[in-house]
Amino acid sequence: MDLSNLIKNLNIINDKYVIVGVSSGADSMALLHLLQNNLNKKIICAHINHNVRKESNEEEQYLKEYCHKNNIIFECHHIKNYKQNNFENEAREKRYQFYEKILEKYNSHTLFLAHHGDDLIETIIMKIIRGSNLEGYAGIKTYSKLENYTIIRPLLTLTKKDIIKYNKENNIIYYQDSSNEDIHYTRNRIRKKILPILKKEDKLIHQKFLKYSNTLQESYNFIEDITIEKINNQYINNTINIEYFNKEHPFMKKNIIFYILSNIYNNKSNIIKEKHLEDIIKLSTNNKPNSSINLPNNYIAIKSYNYIKIKKKDESLNNNYKIEFHNELKINNITIKKVDNIDTDGNDVCRLNSKNITFPIYIRNKKNGDYVSVLGLNGKKKLSDIFIENKIPKELRNSYPVLVDANDNILWIPNIKKTKYNVKNNEFYDIILTSYKEGGKQIEEKN
Repeated sequence: MDLSNLIKNLNIINDKYVIVGVSSGADSMALLHLLQNNLNKKIICAHINHNVRKESNEEEQYLKEYCHKNNIIFECHHIKNYKQNNFENEAREKRYQFYEKILEKYNSHTLFLAHHGDDLIETIIMKIIRGSNLEGYAGIKTYSKLENYTIIRPLLTLTKKDIIKYNKENNIIYYQDSSNEDIHYTRNRIRKKILPILKKEDKLIHQKFLKYSNTLQESYNFIEDITIEKINNQYINNTINIEYFNKEHPFMKKNIIFYILSNIYNNKSNIIKEKHLEDIIKLSTNNKPNSSINLPNNYIAIKSYNYIKIKKKDESLNNNYKIEFHNELKINNITIKKVDNIDTDGNDVCRLNSKNITFPIYIRNKKNGDYVSVLGLNGKKKLSDIFIENKIPKELRNSYPVLVDANDNILWIPNIKKTKYNVKNNEFYDIILTSYKEGGKQIEEKN
């Protein structure tokens, strides 16, 4: 059985070294043999000893000796224990972490994996059962281009039966993983119970699934190009413009959100579920000016008026800052500094008479129950109400800088409101503070 045609076009790869993920099973041993005999590159065999079966050490030793005899570089990683409840997901994460480490070590950008046609069928069925997006339903790709490397799967046109036949004809020794018989795993149930029925209907069913996969992938690539164009107008500074977003077709909305989340989660589509897409779309139509939803891995989507921002949850917002007059003080995106003189007199300028306040003065965050004695207004007003009136996003209110004196009197809300402690520019003052937002125009001092 001659399979050299699967490899012959791959000699155009520029890398001196290529990495092959090898488990010692029938699929990866066939791929290793094919590459060593048909690819004019230096081959690195990357093996992971999961330490979950008694045969693991025996398989590692066999691979090590095989590589030594065939002038293949052998790299092995031992996993001592697993921490997650989902063994399959954690094993996959650790496997790819190891592959990426070896790729970097040998300055390679090419990783070969031994997925075959039966694997493709199983993956597509699993995606349909669990739910996914268009790209996910396409299953496994022959070429997966990631940020720093490309995964190549040359065996997708073959079945498991083809691979067993190739190994037998070439006297390739391989090991059978007993865990593949355990129907506790979804993939194994599909392999044992569903795949035989499909093959009974059509022995070349894997080719139909490959065509199906390629068609979906082509469609996804086309839609992704349109999605990127949309995102460039609707998603600026990690913020979704709800006005533009809600004009889109529901299908395009899902694609936009999926693309954004894929970048946030480094293309780990198994993290992103249909529910997350739907929840963010519902958030965009929520009538409340400020609301939020939780996302995986400690992320949060926050709606503030006409925008949605997806970010890591702030670990702490209640920081206090002491003003040092000889330096600028930058808090979040607001810069506050002392100046000697200035002509303007808006809410971005604070003039104080040191006799009317108690030193030292500080910048701190909002506290529950904060009231402000607003300049020109009899009585006090809730700081929270002032933030709402000025449409300060909810997620910024608790960390917005407020100037107070030693008695915790609020002296100034930079860029928003003056208090009764501020004096007019024709009255006596001996302290002038200015503020400006990042990206805004800085106030110029008068020399």
